[in-house]
Amino acid sequence: MTVSQETEQQMLGTLREIREGQREIIRLLSAQQAAAEEQIKKSRETIAESVGLQRLALQRQRTVTLIAVPGILACIAAIAYLVLRYF
Repeated sequence: MTVSQETEQQMLGTLREIREGQREIIRLLSAQQAAAEEQIKKSRETIAESVGLQRLALQRQRTVTLIAVPGILACIAAIAYLVLRYF
């Protein structure tokens, strides 16, 4: 059983189309992978920035607490002193 020249050309054409389709798929997958890697990089940067800001906020909160609490206690003590002295 021999394959005619015309059938052989059709098979070769079909194989070429399949190959080109596979190349296109590989190109698209590569572009998608690059986009995903870029998104991961941006996400990591955003997370790192967020963690840094949270640490800064906690540090500032501690500083405010260290300043405010003694000030509040001093005010309460002064009020208590004035209340006891004048009443």
